[in-house]
Amino acid sequence: MIAGAAAPAYAEEVEQVVNGGFDNGADPFWANGGMTIELTDGRACVNVPGGTTNRWDAAVGQNDIDLVAGETYRFAFDASGDAGHVVRAITGLSVSPYDTYFEQSPVLGDLTHYEYTFTASTSTAQGQVAFQVGGSPDPWRFCVDNVSLVGGVPPEVYEPDTGPRVRVNQVAYLPDGSKGATLVTASTTALPWELRTSAGTVVKRGVTKPRGVDVSSGQNVHTIDFGGYRHKAAGLTLTADGETSRPFDIKPGAYDQLRTDALELYYTQRSGIEIRDDLRPGYGRPAGHVDVAPNQGDGAVPCQPGVCDYTLDVRGGWYDAGDHGKYVVNGGISVWELLSEYEHNKGSRKVNLTIPESGNRVPDILDEARWELEFLLSMQVPAGKPNAGLVHHKIHDQAWTGLPLLPHLDPQPRELHPVSTAATLNVAATAAQAARLYKPFDAAFAARALAAARTAYDAAKANPARYAPASDGTGGGPYNDDKVSDEFYWAAAELYLTTGEKKYAADVLASPEHTADVFGPVAFDWAVTAAAAKLDLALTPNRLPGLAAVKAQVVKGAEEYLAIQRQHPYGVGYAPANNVWDWGSSSVIANNLVVIAAAHRLTGGDRYRDGLLTGLDYLFGRNALNISYVTGYGEVNAKNQHSRWYAAQLDPSLPHPPAGTLAGGPNSSIQDPVAQNLLKGCTGQFCYIDDIQSWSTNELTINWNAALAHLIGYVAETS
Repeated sequence: MIAGAAAPAYAEEVEQVVNGGFDNGADPFWANGGMTIELTDGRACVNVPGGTTNRWDAAVGQNDIDLVAGETYRFAFDASGDAGHVVRAITGLSVSPYDTYFEQSPVLGDLTHYEYTFTASTSTAQGQVAFQVGGSPDPWRFCVDNVSLVGGVPPEVYEPDTGPRVRVNQVAYLPDGSKGATLVTASTTALPWELRTSAGTVVKRGVTKPRGVDVSSGQNVHTIDFGGYRHKAAGLTLTADGETSRPFDIKPGAYDQLRTDALELYYTQRSGIEIRDDLRPGYGRPAGHVDVAPNQGDGAVPCQPGVCDYTLDVRGGWYDAGDHGKYVVNGGISVWELLSEYEHNKGSRKVNLTIPESGNRVPDILDEARWELEFLLSMQVPAGKPNAGLVHHKIHDQAWTGLPLLPHLDPQPRELHPVSTAATLNVAATAAQAARLYKPFDAAFAARALAAARTAYDAAKANPARYAPASDGTGGGPYNDDKVSDEFYWAAAELYLTTGEKKYAADVLASPEHTADVFGPVAFDWAVTAAAAKLDLALTPNRLPGLAAVKAQVVKGAEEYLAIQRQHPYGVGYAPANNVWDWGSSSVIANNLVVIAAAHRLTGGDRYRDGLLTGLDYLFGRNALNISYVTGYGEVNAKNQHSRWYAAQLDPSLPHPPAGTLAGGPNSSIQDPVAQNLLKGCTGQFCYIDDIQSWSTNELTINWNAALAHLIGYVAETS
């Protein structure tokens, strides 16, 4: 926002809004939601009704706006409103599907001038400017004046504030671990550096190592190695080339609290249960999607038209991300990471997550994972129905909703989407894994899970090519995947580890994934699961023939990530082809580190622990943007992740995401309008912005936090 006078005019500038100063009445502006535009002191005002759900349920706007793709526009207006209320000011499409090309949501008060610049992504003669003011439980008054949309203005140049040029892990280094930093500089020769205490005392000196231009950022950089300093201290800083880093600590147990925080996110992501404010102060809310109006689910959810003739009770589970959808394949990999954190990191059994089930003699991490497991099992087609044993791919709203929108206020109809082989195998894998882990605590649940896993696996083998379509993306993400040999391998591996049965061992050994090098740029995620199988085969005691070869593959994969890390001046074990960073790159980096952690567990080699700790630094600030991608950790950290209920950026009465929430991170494809407008032409690490509307770079998801939790669990175990 630019407050004050309008920008200077250019000869080619063209005003698109008619009568934006309301000098000739209100036409051609319109109002919906039962509102009538009144002219007060030359401004257009409306009395906004209370009790609406979505922002667009009450709006003022003007249609028939011409927009030209690639043209830069200045969108300006003066607005006021009852203090604390929010207006969603948009430029978009006035007809279905009502695409939004640009939006901002200022918090109102006294009359203020607002001004923004954006570049149109689409040409249309059916554009609109609109001021969406719905979604408040209480009535209020909104006024607007001097509405302007001018084309032909110079494009805005976005320059992120990257702070000091010395980039460090802003949280902490372990006393006996590796310690590295990166200096951004024009110098091509070594430079002196100093490590100082919070009192300014120099405790270590050295010289930087020039590394040339870093491909992932386009920056000329040096690296700093201060691993020789092993003393516990708080508020340390590094100084080099006239710049001083953000402060950091050196201390043991530095990540113990994050181990808890990363897992506690799941409680506030729960569907189908009240989130108690006494357990999560500031995050309390009514239960979502329990068939209480305005919700329309999830107690008896029908299929999309033509998909099935039954309903399922799919209450519970975790909301997948910042929307209200629940997806089996993303839930599957998330559950696997939490259960693997439990199975392989013994300290996780004592972590207190402060959830309603705490104190029931079952480890909290298992209680939390079960909330999602019960949902996954509920998505399986019942016996006697067509496609019995297969699993529905997802359940979500019929249409997309806007931000912010708490789960219990979501008015959209809910729908089950078709079954898929991938979803079915996710249930087979995670239910089989659950069967061996829950047996000491609830034998009946373990038996039920194993029976569901067997049924799912058999159903998938009978239906090996039921793929979720890429086109099924209205109201929720498609999560399409047409390669499922990895899911078959994963499910067979988990069933073998739980049962020891020869038929599952035979399927593991016969899979093409078994001898393949599966540790590519992305070790594993919801669509790539063979590495999950190999990690559990390598780390879980079993008698699979040729097991030594599987363990060797895991170690070889870790060596590949270490080799990439050693070449990377930011210490990142991730090098995507053509420097095209993936959606959710933060979680990719975390999962690659999980492989390195597995190699450390298998071999005890110090280089794996050093590589693991070096890789952490990127997530906590040693990166091109000098930001920690974990909310609440580091002096400057991501806190505006895309979410409908952790939405303080849009509504100050709502919270930011909880501490320990991992942001998606740089994504070279920048699919959302905010990123497209501000980050066009970005290089690798710079393809990120901490804005709630940048869903392609700044989302939060259950699988990304699972990667963080899995990784930090091992770090905490070894610190």
